[in-house]
Amino acid sequence: MKILYTNFHRADGGGHTTYILSLVNALKDSHEIVVAAPPTSRLYKTVSSSPDVVAVTQDFRGGLLRTLREARRFRDFLRKEKFDIVHVNGSADHRLCMLAVKGLGVSRPAIVYTQHNDRDANGLGTLIRARLGTSRVICVCEHSRRKLERSPYARCGLAIVYNGVDVDRFSPEPHLEVSRYRARWIPPNYTNRLVVGSNAGTAAYKRWLDMVEGVALLPEHLRNQILILIAGTTPSEEQLAKVEQLGMTDHVIFAGLLDDVRPFIAALDIGFVLSSEIETISFACREMMAMGIPVIVSDAGGLAENIDPQRDGWIVPAQKPTAVAGVIENVLKDRAVLAPMRQAAREKAVSEFSLDSFVAGTQAVYLDSVGHSQLTIGPTIVASAAVATVWIHDGSNLLL
Repeated sequence: MKILYTNFHRADGGGHTTYILSLVNALKDSHEIVVAAPPTSRLYKTVSSSPDVVAVTQDFRGGLLRTLREARRFRDFLRKEKFDIVHVNGSADHRLCMLAVKGLGVSRPAIVYTQHNDRDANGLGTLIRARLGTSRVICVCEHSRRKLERSPYARCGLAIVYNGVDVDRFSPEPHLEVSRYRARWIPPNYTNRLVVGSNAGTAAYKRWLDMVEGVALLPEHLRNQILILIAGTTPSEEQLAKVEQLGMTDHVIFAGLLDDVRPFIAALDIGFVLSSEIETISFACREMMAMGIPVIVSDAGGLAENIDPQRDGWIVPAQKPTAVAGVIENVLKDRAVLAPMRQAAREKAVSEFSLDSFVAGTQAVYLDSVGHSQLTIGPTIVASAAVATVWIHDGSNLLL
């Protein structure tokens, strides 16, 4: 197949970029892959360095008139390239591709859309895109599927394909390497502290400050046993002021935006993703678990679907620093609980977060969507998280 991946992010792109790059790297040897993204984006810059993938510049954001002009140009591009699949990953690129395929007739590609966030999907824009520019919709977790079943996208055929990570690349480090990585991030006088961290980013909705506030709630003798590591773009002045206000400046280290998060993750004892909105399943959570790090997650979106409580992590109510404090306090009372949890987190990742299942499930959606680019009603596809099996649900019977 000839596949076009699109994304609107102009900078890092977070999980969107990780998602697309995972698919591109897995499929580039068996399919013809093209990526369209803004030239300033991490996605475009990364793909441009690959000899096996074509990268084209496209800024999908803009007003209505600009979008209409771009749609005409993009239609010519699609007509020339004759893609089988256009896989869109946000409303801006979805909108442009919807407009661009109008009038392509039999050469019209199927449009597959992945719902990456937890935002409302019942607006007018969603209704138009669902009716005019969507062949299939991929939900990255069960929470998203339930939500989209009550949206216009339900008519397009919803496919559940859990995000997968490369569990060979993201794997536990030997003890000596862990010591070396911890030395990179942790000051010498902090070496015995419990290191709690997140590579989920510093956006406000990620609620990393809930961890800072939770630790600040602990008695001083417990608080002084904790170090918090945060990877991502530099926090805002308001966020930094909040850290200072909580008296936690000496307890938090900002690692910055990292090209490779594995050394950072290896330095952690516990991970966390405490988002309060937007979040679905979280690549960051799955990367940490693949490296044998138990993770504290909030109950927002599909985050809880990653965790078996008390076995490979903890689930706390969103926006409840007191609940976070309770988890940390219990671990400090008995750090020995972490060893079996680390092993369980790794086992969970290997059995359920496989890149092979992620790729196989996505390919199944592509195959199902070819020839269905103007659907009225579609089946539901469920890709197993544990094995590369795809079930198609026709509303009454399960068919393999």
